[in-house]
Amino acid sequence: MDLNIDNQRFLVCGASSGFGCATAKALLQEGAYVIVVARREELLKNIYAGYGARANIIAGDLTDNKTLETILERTSRNTLHGAFINSGGPPAGTPLETKMEQWDEAWQSVMRWKIELALKLMPHFIERKYGRVLFLESKSVKQPIPQLVLSNAFRAGVTGFAKSLATEVANRGITVNVLAPGAHDTPAIERVIQKQSQSKNISYEAAKKEMEDSIPAGRLGSPNEIASLAAWLLSPRSSYVTGQTISHDGGAVSGLFG
Repeated sequence: MDLNIDNQRFLVCGASSGFGCATAKALLQEGAYVIVVARREELLKNIYAGYGARANIIAGDLTDNKTLETILERTSRNTLHGAFINSGGPPAGTPLETKMEQWDEAWQSVMRWKIELALKLMPHFIERKYGRVLFLESKSVKQPIPQLVLSNAFRAGVTGFAKSLATEVANRGITVNVLAPGAHDTPAIERVIQKQSQSKNISYEAAKKEMEDSIPAGRLGSPNEIASLAAWLLSPRSSYVTGQTISHDGGAVSGLFG
């Protein structure tokens, strides 16, 4: 299927690994231009060296206002068609073992900057009567994950914001959606497996096998699998899909509307 995004421009946050990297490459392979954002400049240069001018690198911390200002300056140069808003998750932990300082840090790293960036991009999209905003969160917004209280809480907050924003801008040619991945073979899953290993006093390999066995599909997902869905949601093809939280989890969410 032709996604009709040839020469369109996108912003992809957290583009140095995992879902962000896979999504940026999926868009680039469809002929799009992509602004890729992550902390490590040399790593970004190595990953996207083969894409030439189609990959525009911004190295910076997304919780830093200077990085957001750089993003806005770059996106103002040409029409921006969509944004993939994504970053790593907070530390694992249960409610009773999580300190208030960690709650404050997670508000900044998981939720606050995403809201600010989305709101700052809205005037650009509203002026052009077109835009695609896609948040990458977690299946925890539908089914909380044990020992990930910070992720459970703040990702649910981002999803509530996204749903509210989607309703407000739906008649302006702008869609806002959330992807809710389950366990995928990315660096981020390692901290979850490690936490399970420690709490159950079993090996890392045993904890990973236990996780895989709990998924109806019997395996971890691939970042490339979710990237193809992300690319479609960021394309003109998805114009009637908005305000949705879409699971990509191998059947792991047990609720009727998983």
